Amino acid sequence: MEKKLQILSDILRRNGYSITRPRSLVFGLLNDEEPQSMHDIYMRAKGKIDRASLYRTIKIFEQTGIAQRVYVGWKYKVELTDIFLHHHHHISCLGCHKLIAISEDEQIEKLIQELAVKHHVVATSHQLEVQGYCADCQLSQAVLSQ
Repeated sequence: MEKKLQILSDILRRNGYSITRPRSLVFGLLNDEEPQSMHDIYMRAKGKIDRASLYRTIKIFEQTGIAQRVYVGWKYKVELTDIFLHHHHHISCLGCHKLIAISEDEQIEKLIQELAVKHHVVATSHQLEVQGYCADCQLSQAVLSQ
């Protein structure tokens, strides 16, 4: 965690920010966690940060490449970027909004690079999200459609 905090501090400093108590708190809540909604982060903070400070911190984290949004339908969750986590993609359930992380897959990565080359793009980052219905939601949909 100490190495990650040093990287966080370096990124913030390079972008004209300092590491403050709210920023450290939010980083700690995002570290080694699944993507979380803003509400989940706020509830986990247990009154240690107000909503406005949380949203400002997340905005700074997104602008500096520390955190990113993972869309689930028209809503989103927040997670740390590949700087702090292993590279992965997501499958999201449109029914229960569960996110399933797909560990790095060589075939997917190769295809993305081939597409970038084909379209004359120098890819600097990417996110892949597959949307659908998980097994539990498929069962409940089948029950509802009968």
